[in-house]
Amino acid sequence: MGSDRTQADGLPTLNATARRLQRLMVGYATDLPLDGHGRLLLPPELREFAKLGRHGMLIGQGNRFELWDEARWNERRDLWLNTEAAPSDLPSELESLSL
Repeated sequence: MGSDRTQADGLPTLNATARRLQRLMVGYATDLPLDGHGRLLLPPELREFAKLGRHGMLIGQGNRFELWDEARWNERRDLWLNTEAAPSDLPSELESLSL
């Protein structure tokens, strides 16, 4: 989480969008231990936040991955593939943030 946390901590706190992103990124950041079988055990609050059901998908994102509920991933993926690119609504402070 290192540099991402540093970048999130450095965002302007008076910008509502940046503050919301800080709350989500830093507020839900959790170190997860591996069990005896090498599995990550997600706490219930993280499973609820992510709306994870019985089947999940690990989506590779360069040097990290995202965990999605399989049905939600398929819905979002299909939406993104069928939607034309829209201009970014990000404030300029967030344009250099690398996640």
